Amino acid sequence: MKKEEQACIHCGENCGPVPIIWNQKPFCCQGCQTVYQLLNENQMTQYYSIADAPGIKLENDQIPSEDKYAFLELDEIRTRLLDFSDGGISKVRFFIPTIHCASCIWLLENLHTLHKGVIQSSVNFPKKEVSITFREEELNLRKLVELLASIHYVPEISQQTLEKAPKSKSSKTLLIKIGIAGFSFLNAMLYHFPQYLPGSEHLEANFRLVFGWLSFLLSLPVLFYCASDYFLSAYKSLRKKIISIDLPIALGLITLFLQSTLELITDQGIGYFDSLTGLVFFLLIGKWYQSITYEALTFERNYKSYFPVAVTKLTEAGNTTIPLDQLKAGDRILVRNQELIPADATLEKGNASIDYSFVTGESVPVGKNVGDFVFAGGRQMGSAIELLVQKEVEQSYLTQLWNQDYENTNNSAPMSSVINKVSQYFTATIITIALGAALYWNFNDSSKALFAFTSVLIIACPCALALTIPFTFGSTMRQFGRRGFYLKNADVIEQLYKIKTIVFDKTGTITHAQSSRIDFKGEQLTEEQLKLIRSLVFHSTHPLSKTISTTLEASGRYEVANFKELPSLGITGEVNNSKLNIGSKYFVTGDQSDSKELKTQVWVSINQHILGYFQFENSYRKGLQETIAQLSSNYELHLISGDNESERKNLLPLFKQEAHLNFNQSPTDKLNYINKLQQDGSPSLMIGDGLNDAGALNESKVGVVIADNIYNFTPACDAILQADKFASLHRFIRFARSSMSIVRQSFLISFLYNVVGISFAVQGNLSPIIAAILMPLSSVTVVAFATFSVNLKARKKLL
Repeated sequence: MKKEEQACIHCGENCGPVPIIWNQKPFCCQGCQTVYQLLNENQMTQYYSIADAPGIKLENDQIPSEDKYAFLELDEIRTRLLDFSDGGISKVRFFIPTIHCASCIWLLENLHTLHKGVIQSSVNFPKKEVSITFREEELNLRKLVELLASIHYVPEISQQTLEKAPKSKSSKTLLIKIGIAGFSFLNAMLYHFPQYLPGSEHLEANFRLVFGWLSFLLSLPVLFYCASDYFLSAYKSLRKKIISIDLPIALGLITLFLQSTLELITDQGIGYFDSLTGLVFFLLIGKWYQSITYEALTFERNYKSYFPVAVTKLTEAGNTTIPLDQLKAGDRILVRNQELIPADATLEKGNASIDYSFVTGESVPVGKNVGDFVFAGGRQMGSAIELLVQKEVEQSYLTQLWNQDYENTNNSAPMSSVINKVSQYFTATIITIALGAALYWNFNDSSKALFAFTSVLIIACPCALALTIPFTFGSTMRQFGRRGFYLKNADVIEQLYKIKTIVFDKTGTITHAQSSRIDFKGEQLTEEQLKLIRSLVFHSTHPLSKTISTTLEASGRYEVANFKELPSLGITGEVNNSKLNIGSKYFVTGDQSDSKELKTQVWVSINQHILGYFQFENSYRKGLQETIAQLSSNYELHLISGDNESERKNLLPLFKQEAHLNFNQSPTDKLNYINKLQQDGSPSLMIGDGLNDAGALNESKVGVVIADNIYNFTPACDAILQADKFASLHRFIRFARSSMSIVRQSFLISFLYNVVGISFAVQGNLSPIIAAILMPLSSVTVVAFATFSVNLKARKKLL
C-alpha cells in the first residue's frame, strides 16, 4: 500500500505498486528515470529543488523514435526554422507547450551544461518559447531537438509552426471555447426562461424535466472543455502547494454544477445551468479581452520604429540619409565602422568584418567577401562597406534582439513578484470569506448560500492587479516613443524611478559636435591631404569625425584599407598608399603632457608626419541649461568626459560642484566611476553617445544614448533619446515618477472594487452570472484608468 502512494521524483505521477527504483528514488517509468540520471550526471539536480516534482512525463505515443527528427537535416527545413545562421553559429526559437514552472525555465536556460555546443538559451515564459544559440559543428539542429526531447521538453514542429506563430493556435482554441459556451448559454437561458415568469409553477412537470436535462447536457462541454483551463491551473497549483488565482473560479463552477445536478435529480428544480454556462462564457470573454489587449500592446511595440536612427542610402545623385522604414529591397546602403546592419543584405563593396555578438553573444568577427550574404543585427568592424538590401528592415526583429535579455526576466521583476504574492494571500482570504458567507446563509436562508459562496469566489479575482503594471508602463512607453524617447523594456520605467544620480558624457551628449565651428591649426593642408583626411574620417561614427567629414565634403574620397577605430584614442588606416592617424594628441604625437590649449582638438599625421590639429568650438545642445537646472533639484549631477578641461569654467556653474566634473577619462575610467557610484548606494543614470561609453552605460542602473540623425544604435543602452528631444530629458525622467503614482492608484481602485463587490456578494444579492460580468469589467476599469491617466498626464507634462 505504501508503494502505491509513492510519487515519481521527476514528474510527481503515481508510481503504481512496482515503482522503478534508482539511487533509492522512485520513478513511474524508464523515461523519467533516464532524465533524472542525465541531470544527476551533469550535477543539475537543483532542478528538483526549485519546485516539487517539476518534470514532465511522456506517454508512449509521445516518445520520439530514433529517426523521428531526421527531417531536420534537410536544408530547406533547417533554413525555415533557423532565425539566424552564420560563421558556424545558429539561433533558433521553439514553441514548447509543456513549459509550466520555474524549474522548466531554469533547466532550459542551463542547456549549455548538458551540451557544450549550446552557447546560450533563454525562455519566454508567457509564450512558452525557448530561444537557443548553438554551434552547428558541435550540435546540429536535429541533435539539439533530440537533446530537448531527451529531457522531455519536446518542441512543437509542424507545417503550421513554420508558417505562423503558435499563439494563433491558442487564440483559435479560445474562440472555439467562447463559441461553444455562448451557444450553450443562450440555449440554457431559453430553457430556464419560463422559470423566471409568473405562473411558472403551473408549467407541466415533464417540460421542466426535459428543459432541465437539456440544460444539463449543454453544461457538460462547457464545464469539461470550455472551463478546463481553470481546473487545470488550479490543480497544478495545488500540486505545487500554491494557491492559484484560478482556484476560486474552479470551486465556484464545481459548486454550481453539483448543486444544480442535485436539484435536477431530486426533482427540486432545474438548477442554475444557465448561470453556470453564462459564467464560463463571460469569463472566457474577459480572458479574450485581456489577450487581445496584450497582443495590441505587443503589436504596437513591434510595429513602431523603436530606433531613432537613419541609414545612408547610396544613389546616383549622391548619398542621402533616409528613415529605416523607407528602406526597400534593392536599395544600396553604406554601413560605417561600428554601425548596425539594419536588414538582410549582400556585400557589394568593401572588406566586411561582422560582429554578431548582438545576435549570438559571440564577439569574434566573421569575415565576408563581396557577394556574401549578411544578416541583420550584425555590426561592421572596420572601414565602411556597401550593401545591397535583400529584405525590408524588420523593426520587430531588431526590437527582439535589443530586448532579448529582458524577455527571459520580465515575469520575475520585483513588482511582478509582489503581485504574485498579493494574489496568493488574496485568494486564500477570498476562499475564507466565501466559506464564511455560505455557512452564515446556510443557517439563515439556505436559498442564498450557494449564490453567496459562488458570487464571492467569482467577483473577487485579482486579475486587475496583474494588469496594472503592464498597461500603465506599456502606455508610458508608447507616450515616450511618440515623443522621441525609446525604452528597451517596461522595467526601465521602474529603474528610472529609483535613480538618485545622473552622469553625463560631454562630446556628442551635452555638446552638438556636428554644429561646432572648426579651424585647422598647423601646416596649410593641400587638396590631396584634405581628400586623404576625409576618406579616413568618413568611415568613423564618432561625432568629431562626422563633423570633419561634413566640413571637408567637397574634397572627395579614396578607398581605405586596414581601418581601425580605437575608443578614446582615434582612428587609423591606409589611404592611397599613405598611413594616416587621426585622434587625440597622445595617439598621434605620443605626447602625454597636458595641453595648455583648452579647446577640443583632433590631431592629424600622414606617414608619421604631424600636420597639426582641428580645433573645435563647442556648441551646447538646445535646452541644456534648463534641463540641468530642473534635474539638479532632485538628483546629484556628474560629468565624465574623455576630452580635456577646456569647458570646465563653462560647465561648473551648471554642475555646481568641482568634484563632479571629471575630464580626460578613458572608457575604463568611466566604467569604474559608475561602479563606485553604484557601490556607494547611489543608483545612477548614465547619459552618453554610445561610442566610448558602452561599458559605463551597461553598468549603470539605466543607460541612455543620445542619437543624432545617424545610424549609431547602441545595444548596451536601456533607452535611446533623439538628439532634438534633449531639452525634454528632465520631463521624461520625472514622468517615470508619475507612472509609478498611477500604478499605486490602480492598485487602490482594484482593492476598492473588490471590497464593494464582495460586500454585495456576501449578502446573497449578487448572482454568479452578474459577478462573472462584473469581474472582467474590473479589468476594463483598471486598463482604462491606467491608459487614460497616462495619456492625460502625458499631454500636460510631456510637451
